Amino acid sequence: MAKHLDLEEQEQLDELKHFWKQYGDLITWGLIAVFGVFAAWNGYQYWQRSQAAQASVMYDEIERAVLSGDQARIDRSLADMKDRFGSTTYAQQAGLLAARAYYDKGNLEASRAALTGVAEKASDEGYQAIARLRLAGLLLEKKAYDEALQQLSGSFPKDFSALAADRRGDILAAQGKKAEAKTEYEKAYKGLDERAEYRRLVEVKLNALGVDPTAGSAKPTTTAANAEVKK
Repeated sequence: MAKHLDLEEQEQLDELKHFWKQYGDLITWGLIAVFGVFAAWNGYQYWQRSQAAQASVMYDEIERAVLSGDQARIDRSLADMKDRFGSTTYAQQAGLLAARAYYDKGNLEASRAALTGVAEKASDEGYQAIARLRLAGLLLEKKAYDEALQQLSGSFPKDFSALAADRRGDILAAQGKKAEAKTEYEKAYKGLDERAEYRRLVEVKLNALGVDPTAGSAKPTTTAANAEVKK
């Protein structure tokens, strides 16, 4: 025989039914939305991993094309990479790799196009900075000084700011603007780590302009040493 609910239990059940009748749909749709977002996030993560895996395979193909020296093959592989996986870091790496291969073969226009693509579309600021620096160097070789300086305008990530200053110095020196070049080289020298080999190259450039960047730091040490001898 079924046990009858007492009065208190019946009231609680009635309140629950009333609550669910009033808010049940809202709760249900809320749960559907939450689970929908969770499923979409998992789907997006899976898609990202799938894209990265496929882009990796295509990057390997571009590497093989570069090693073979077949420019037509590089063209096809790079175009395919841009069309299918243009938003991945592999596409940015591929652009830089292809640009180098084109440059080594003397195809400066193709190299410029590949670098421009990375400089304008890369989502990673590091790859973008590398592309801008290399593009400025290429334009410097072509004596397109204004365009080269344009690539170096604006801000650079901290790790690349000294290199950008050095490249601006090269362009200004090529234009015969020695005072401006010296200023940029000094920025580069101060911005580079003391242990960096590249800093020595910047020092050589400053020496060529009649500047010894180490003079100021060497004198106090010498003076102090002389003072100790006199004592």
